Amino acid sequence: MRICDILRKDKIISSMTSKFKNDAINELIDLFKNDERVKDVESMRDSVHDREKIMSTGVGKGFAIPHAKSNSVTDIIAAFGKIDDPVDFQSLDGQPVNLIFLLVGKENLVGPHIKLLSRISRMMNKEEFRESLANAKTADEMYDLFENEEKQYFELS
Repeated sequence: MRICDILRKDKIISSMTSKFKNDAINELIDLFKNDERVKDVESMRDSVHDREKIMSTGVGKGFAIPHAKSNSVTDIIAAFGKIDDPVDFQSLDGQPVNLIFLLVGKENLVGPHIKLLSRISRMMNKEEFRESLANAKTADEMYDLFENEEKQYFELS
């Protein structure tokens, strides 16, 4: 499964307005309010925030990947956003976050969920890729960056 199989352009925010971690997560979750793949957006929201309470998903280098498994979704779904004014995410490296990738998967899709988390982490570990995303102005540009990065560096299965 590819990132671009689950990330839709209408689920990308090129200029998020949130000033705090939980608000930023909610801003991305709110994109799914009328999404046919989400049975209960509030239950999904609870799952993501419950996971975040266990340990911050701010992995470092200005990037966070809030994620959860929940039966309130029918498939694996994703959203991405860029925050113009980085927010404190209690990241592992103590640095604020400006790039956030939200991933929520159905509870029985553990394998694909873990593979996608790993793929996203490897992509975001590349400084050049993060800088390109940070400099992108539109959702279309950001989606294209994900698509091109995946084509260039990963065997797709």
